Amino acid sequence: MASNTAPLAHSVTAACERLGVGKTTIYELIKAGEIRPFKIGRKTLIPETDLQRVIATRVAANDSEAGQ
Repeated sequence: MASNTAPLAHSVTAACERLGVGKTTIYELIKAGEIRPFKIGRKTLIPETDLQRVIATRVAANDSEAGQ
C-alpha cells in the first residue's frame, strides 16, 4: 500500500508558507470563516482542504471578474 506523505493539516506558520501570506492574513481568513482551524493538544492546525478551497475560491472570483 502506497503512503501519501503530504500533510493533511498545517500549523499556522506552515499554512502561511503554503499560501504565501502572513499570519495576519491567515487569522483574517479564520475570522471570516474561510478557514476552520482545529486543535490537537495546544497546537492549532489548519486543514489542507481549507487552504485549497481558499485558493479555488479566489481563482474563481478573479476569473469571473476578468470575464466582466
